[in-house]
Amino acid sequence: MELKQVHEGVHKRKLKKRVGRGPGSGHGKTGSRGSKGQYASAGAKMFSALFEGGQTPLFRRSPKRGFSQGRYAEDHIEINVGDLEGKCQKGEDVSLDSLKSKKVLKGSATILRVLGEGDLNTALNVKANHVTKSAREKIEKAGGKIELIPAPKKPVRNKMKPRPAKEGV
Repeated sequence: MELKQVHEGVHKRKLKKRVGRGPGSGHGKTGSRGSKGQYASAGAKMFSALFEGGQTPLFRRSPKRGFSQGRYAEDHIEINVGDLEGKCQKGEDVSLDSLKSKKVLKGSATILRVLGEGDLNTALNVKANHVTKSAREKIEKAGGKIELIPAPKKPVRNKMKPRPAKEGV
């Protein structure tokens, strides 16, 4: 390759398409919009990917029933008691943050659940949102302590006071 061939075929400045500038431009008269029709005018917007040609869209045709908790459910992550055995020292505090910092757990979960699969011989101080019955037994048997993190309070939905009952009705 020679030095003069380096930039061959490379266009640094691409000119924009100038429409409606007469027949010599190649985009004259109708400005590449065809003749007449909905999309020939200046203010018309092109249809979206969900547009089905005037037919009622599939989303509007399908029945909508029920309610999904998916929007509101918080992410939680589980860990077994047996997994804590080799990863933590004796008397150490075990929480979601400490497990993430040791790279035992990954992800953006905010709730820690401790499950009871495996054996535990090390006394640990566990701070979790939920501990199963079998996990609780194994942690306490090893000489550890469990501190449950309380769930957030549920919002008060109806702040209206009940009306007093009318007498004589």
